[in-house]
Formats: sequence, structure tokens, C-alpha cells
Amino acid sequence: MRRLLLSVFAVFCACSWAFGQVGTEKQPVEITASGDTNYQNGLGIAHGNVVIHAGDADIYSDSATYNPKTHDIVAEGHVRIYRTVGTFVGEKAIYNTETKEIRAVDIRTDKQPYLVAGEKITTISEGAFLVSKGAFTTHDSDKPDFRLQAKTMRIYEGDRVIFSNVTFYVRNVPIFWWPYMYQSLDEAFSYMISPAYLSSWGPSILGRVTMPITDDIKGVFRLDYRYRRGVAVGFEPDVRFGTDKQSWARIRTYFLKDENPDINRTSIARPDISEGRYRVSLQSRTKFTEDISGIANITKLSDEFILQDFFQGEFQLNPKPDNIVAVTKTNPNYTLTAIGRFQANNFFETTERLPEVALDVKRLPLFGGPIFYEGETGLAELRRNFPKGSTNDDYSTLRLDSFHQFTFPNTNFGWLSVVPRVGFRATYYDTTRDLGKTIFTRSTDPLIPDFIVPDNIPLFKGGNKLRTVFNGGVESSFKITRTWEGAQSNALGLDGLKHVIQPFANFSWVSSNISDPAEILQFDRYRGSTQLLPIDFPQFTSVDSIDSWTILRFGVRNRLLTRRDDATVSWMDIETYMDVNFDNPFDRTQYSNLVNRMSFTPVPWASFGISSQVPVFEKGFTEVNTNVNIQPIANLQISFAHRYLNSAPFFDNSSLYVFGGYYRINDNWGIGISEQYEGTTRILEQQRYSIYRDLTSWVASVGAIIRDNGGVKEYGVLLTFTLKALPKFSFDLNFDPAGSEQTQ
Repeated sequence: MRRLLLSVFAVFCACSWAFGQVGTEKQPVEITASGDTNYQNGLGIAHGNVVIHAGDADIYSDSATYNPKTHDIVAEGHVRIYRTVGTFVGEKAIYNTETKEIRAVDIRTDKQPYLVAGEKITTISEGAFLVSKGAFTTHDSDKPDFRLQAKTMRIYEGDRVIFSNVTFYVRNVPIFWWPYMYQSLDEAFSYMISPAYLSSWGPSILGRVTMPITDDIKGVFRLDYRYRRGVAVGFEPDVRFGTDKQSWARIRTYFLKDENPDINRTSIARPDISEGRYRVSLQSRTKFTEDISGIANITKLSDEFILQDFFQGEFQLNPKPDNIVAVTKTNPNYTLTAIGRFQANNFFETTERLPEVALDVKRLPLFGGPIFYEGETGLAELRRNFPKGSTNDDYSTLRLDSFHQFTFPNTNFGWLSVVPRVGFRATYYDTTRDLGKTIFTRSTDPLIPDFIVPDNIPLFKGGNKLRTVFNGGVESSFKITRTWEGAQSNALGLDGLKHVIQPFANFSWVSSNISDPAEILQFDRYRGSTQLLPIDFPQFTSVDSIDSWTILRFGVRNRLLTRRDDATVSWMDIETYMDVNFDNPFDRTQYSNLVNRMSFTPVPWASFGISSQVPVFEKGFTEVNTNVNIQPIANLQISFAHRYLNSAPFFDNSSLYVFGGYYRINDNWGIGISEQYEGTTRILEQQRYSIYRDLTSWVASVGAIIRDNGGVKEYGVLLTFTLKALPKFSFDLNFDPAGSEQTQ
């Protein structure tokens, strides 16, 4: 092997063989070759496995020529140029050691996480390249699954790519064409084109572009078109501010002139809706100091159905968005909060708090002793506003509430935990209900409190009232354990077994000086539920529904533990309990339902859970919720759930079946299914079927959805493309302007 060292010293060579960035100290160019190296007419020429080191560039080729006057290196044959900014591969390239410009013909470049190829690549500036007749992809293959084919591409490293006359191909099939396209390489930039179809929309295109506006503000621009509904636009800035940018604010706006606002794909009748429809919302969290922070969650809607019509994923999670502003001071011992809650949308019922100030004192040892203290005190101006047009009477009051409780946790005999408690609460209302003038029928159902006054009953106001409440009780439990090291079974996932039994009992006594809570105007009120209510304070939060009670809750917890992967895991958990109602205003039977909850995970690929409550000694309702998740083989996942509810107050009978599954046929194909069937109405409420195709760099899916809303059916087609390597570049078919970020 022969080596040619081109020195920077003029005494060694009359020509300057040095290079470097302009204004920097020059460095030598080192050329190594396995063949001939010589000088001809002032040029350095090398043949055979040529290796050139020039600053931050390493060049490999079959042959090369270096001109020290122009600082050009001409490399030919299996050319590879390695620089910190990327890798260039081709048959011929010209590299300037001074300007670091690359001029190449038919060359490819590796710019993680993407690849570029073209007939000609020219350096525009440091880290910037112009590609003629180029292809852009993230699939590292000579036959990529997808590519963007453009007449010209301008690539600015770590910043952006600008395409002109560009076509998007999946394999060799053209999908989309743009005269001009801008793709940022910054995580803050993304865009999404979502072709969609929904029977209430018709064929639709949903567009979203996300881009940085300043270093601390990112904006999302939306432009949607629905054949049956028209054009919609939106702007959503996301702002970071404050110390270390720990504070943030997100604003969402969306406006459209609905060409068919009377379209209703549900079985529930709607009032007339204006063509002008919109949503404006603000979510914010501000850190004022280390211990003081504020939140804002405000949403203004044009009508009560806009989320259901255009933001279905959001509607499923939060159909009636709240409007709250709050400031909180936190301390290891207490939390002080000021809350403002208001009715921004008069078509939703709202309990306004204008304002409410609350002090919560955490459970603390009193004077460092064995007795613990906890408390809550709040002052609130409350108003319950019914929807506009309702025949119900709005009502309001000023409420001052203060609660204080002492507990004495201790362990007797070294194994019996006993926690007695005693507390006091005083609540002042400046307005109450005059029961002498109020006529209503009290419920005879023992599972419905008889003090509930129907909302449609005329309101007759009474004077102020001070309600006092004394509470006391004791909670006790102990544990018994036994271990079986011989319990070994691979099939059942057992490596030893430890059984922990914990019987427990909780006695709760409450006495109020008000014999009938119906005279208290209800704000933090009792709401119908299938679950047993908390019988402790402050866990019981329905402050205005507090009544006298005497309840004993007892049961037993069983835990079966085993070893798995060098850790202790729960193999099976079972909790069973019930109430003895000596005096319970919320359940006037002597005994509550028997509640049972079980979770069973014998092996990592299978789990089973059941939550039930059944009447044992008294008449009541039945609820059984079951779920099963299994992966019997590596390529198959199956889930099943069933909810059964019968004779429960406040709720309709239900027997809901939910089935889902996914089967991976091979490395490239998969199928999915999801169905929801209501047995009481015999309606298949929702069906979703999908076929997935792994395109190496992309995952594509085609599916269909059918929804039956009480006899009114809605149809949709789903087509999604998800790019693995560059997720900020995506196509998606979705039924929500938020795209795949929303649950459907």
C-alpha cells in the first residue's frame, strides 16, 4: 500500500494541499490508495481503494483526483462520502474541501431518519442540498415501500425539506400529487391529510398543519371539508411560558357554517340548530410560584350537539365540558383552593361556584402525639342553574361548611389494627327550602332516598339554617398468612403461593340536627349509583345530602401472591363485603347487596375479572360485570366483556356484550374485529372490522364501522396510513378533526 501525504508546508510542495473552513486553520488532506498515486500537472491522482481524510469528511472511491488550487476532490466509482451531517453514496461526486460543497450525479444520501436519492445533488450551503429528480423516503431499501418523487428537493439539515412537483407513491402506485409541499424536520411541525367518510358527513377531507410560531408557541391550523356539512376552519395555539416553561395554555377554536344542521343520526329528537356552529375552549395551567398554581378549563359551544356531530372521540369522554378557574396553594400540611365554576353554555345544567374557597388540612399527628387530626373548611356562593327553557326553578345559597375529625390508629396484641374516629361538622345555609309549602311524593323504593325532591317541584324558599353533624366510628382489621412453597405449576404460573386473608369491619355513626335533608337546597348532592356509598368522612362528598345513619360494613380480602420474574405479583385478589343498615337513608333495607370483586391473572397472557353485587337477604338489584383478556398464541389476542344490570334504581336494565380480537396472520397482514351488542334491546350497537397491512415503513389499515343508534344507523369507512420512522408525517382517516389523537 502506498500513502500520499499532502502537507500544508510550502517548503514541501509549491501548491497548497491544505483545506478547511473559511477563516479557520488549514489542515492537510490525507490520501491513501492500494494502487498508484502520483502528481500530474499539479494534481494529486490515486487509484484503487482510495481513502481520503479531509477535516470532518472521509471519502472512499475507486479513484480520485485532488486539485489544490480549486480545493476540489473528484471521486469516481463506488463513491461514499461520510460527514457528520450525513452519508452520500453514488458513482461520481465532487467535494470542495474549503466550502465543503458536494456536487454529485446519481447519488444517494442517508440523513437519519430519512433517505434521499437523485440524479444530481448540489450543496447549497453548509448542511443544505439541492436534489434534482429526487426521491425521499424513510424505508432503507433499494425498493422502498413508499417514496416522495419530486422534480426538485431542497433539504436543510435538521430544519425542513421543500418539494416541488411532488408525487406520493406506495410501491409503484401514485396516491397523491402536490405542486408544492413543505415538510419540516422539526418535531414541532407536522401535517395530516385525513380522507374520511361518515354517513352524516358524506365524503370528507380533514386537514391539519402544526407549525412553530415562536420558540414558545406552536399553532395548529385546521381546514376541513365535508360534502354534506360544508367547510370548517380552526386554529389551536399551544403556548409555553413562565419559569422553565412549566406553565402552558392550549386554545382550541373551530368554526363552520353547517349546510345541514338538521342531520341527526341518533334516535333522540333535537331542537332547531343554527347554521353557525363553533367551539372555543381554553385549557391552562400556570405555575405562579413553587407552591401556588392555577388552572383554567373553559369551553364555549354554539349548541349542545356540536361535539357529538364533529368531535365524536371527545364527546364519548366528556359530553358536557365544564367551565372552571381555580388557584391552589399547596403545603405539606394543607391545601388552600379558590374555585370559580360558571355556566358558559346555558343548554347544560351547571352548579355554579362564584366563588368557592376551601381549606383542606391533611391528616396530621396532633402535637406530635398518637392522635391525628384532619379537616375541611369552605365558603361558597352556590347557584344551581338548569338548562335554558327548563321549567325547573334555579336556586342559590351562601354556604359555609367546616368539618373536623380526630383518629387514633393503634395496633392491639401486635396483630389487631383498630382505628377509632370522632368528628364534627357545622354547615350554614343562608337560604333553604320551605317544606311547609312544598308538596311532593316521597319515594317508596327503599333504594332511593325519600328526601329527594324532584326538580320539577316549585321552589318555596325558607330562611337560613345551621346544620350540625356529629360522626363517630371505628375501623378494624387483621391479617393471617400462610405460604405453600410446594405450589409449583408452569401452566398456572405458580412459583410458590402465599395466601393473605384480611377480615375487616367498619362501623359508622352519624347524627344530624336536621331531621329531613329535603329542606336543604341540593348542590353537592346524592347521585344515583350502583356502588355502595362511602360511609367515612371526608370520603363522603355529598355535603348537602348528609343525613343521620348507623351502618356496619364488614367483609374479607383474600390475596394470593406468587413469584414471577424475580418479583412478587398478585395471582388472585378477592374482596367480599356488605352493609348492615341499622339506619341508612340511602338504602332502607336491613342488608345491602353482597359485593364481590375478583381479579385473576394466572399467567401473563391471560387475565379474568368479575365485579358483582347480588341481593342475598333483601330485595335489591343485580349487577355483574365480567371481562376476559387472553393471548392463547403469539399471533392472537381476544377480549370479551359483559355488563349485566337488572332492577337497579336510576338505570335501565342492560345486558351488554363487548367482543374484540386481533389476529396477526403473518409479518405483513393482520385482521381486527370489535362488536358491541345490547341483549335487552337485541341491537348490535357497533361493529368495527379492520384489515392491517405492514408495509415495512408504513402500517396501513382499511376498515368499516356501523353504529346503530336506537334504529338509526350510521356508516363509516376507515383508511389509515401510519409511518413508523417519521410519525410526524402521516395520513389518517378518522371521524374526528383531532385525527388519530382521539379515541373513536
